[in-house]
This record gives sequence, structure tokens and C-alpha cells, in this order.
Amino acid sequence: MKTKSLAISGIIAALYVAVTLLIAPFGFTAIQFRISEMFNHLVVFNKKYMIGIVVGVIIANFFSPLGVYDLAFGVGQSVLALTITIISSRFIKGQLAKMIFNTIVFTVTMFLIAIELHLLYDLPFLYTWFTCAVGELAVMAVGIPVMMGLNKRINFNKLIED
Repeated sequence: MKTKSLAISGIIAALYVAVTLLIAPFGFTAIQFRISEMFNHLVVFNKKYMIGIVVGVIIANFFSPLGVYDLAFGVGQSVLALTITIISSRFIKGQLAKMIFNTIVFTVTMFLIAIELHLLYDLPFLYTWFTCAVGELAVMAVGIPVMMGLNKRINFNKLIED
């Protein structure tokens, strides 16, 4: 990995952690509202952003009150959803369409977080999946115009080296 790509990945990871911990009480509950999840849209611009995102999720989840479970389920959900988006991006045209698809994938895969919360707190699975999915959908949907606006200024396609 080139130095610039490594530095960009580190910055993304640090931003993910900082934004997650800024609103920590709303990022680790049954009604999740983790604003840092909008960084997941970066993989639409370049698949190499996945490294920084996943490292950010790992570090942020070290601070989770759910402990090692959140490292397994939270990181697993992110890796699964990001991988699906990266693979599917080959067949989807346009950044907006890819971001909408990414939003749907992250929303649906919140079932893994619902399983985690069901196992730990015996919360009802379907209700918890619904509440987690709604929070994820809201953050990812709001993240689309935010990330597209940032892309106009920063140009995410060119920021990280291929």
C-alpha cells in the first residue's frame, strides 16, 4: 500500500471513530443512529476506502458497551455490506445508483446487529432489526447528498491511489 493511500485510510478511520464517539450513546443501542456510517458511501468512489472504514469500525467498537460481540457482529456487518456493494458496483451505473444500493444493503444487513442485541439483551429480533434498520436507513440516506457534495470539493475518486 502506498504511503498516501495508507495516510488517507488512517484519516478515514480516525474520522469514523471521532464521529462515532461524538454521539456514542446513540451508536450502540437498539435504536442506532451512528452518523459515521455515512462514510460507508466512500466505497462507491473507490473500493480501497474499505480499509479505512473497517479499521474505523474496529477501533470504534472497542469502546462499545457490547464488548467483543460488537467487534464480531459490528465489524462483520460492515465487511459483509461493503463487500456486497463493491462487488455489485461492477453492475450498477452511476454514483447515485450505487449509493442508493449501498444504503439498501447496509439497511438490510442490520439483521446482524439485531441478532447481536437479541443474543445479548434478549430483545425481540424483528423489532430490533426494524429499529436498527430505520436508523441506518436515515443516516445512509442523509449521507448520500453529504458525500456527493463533499465529492464535488474533494474528488474522492482521485484522492486515494489505485
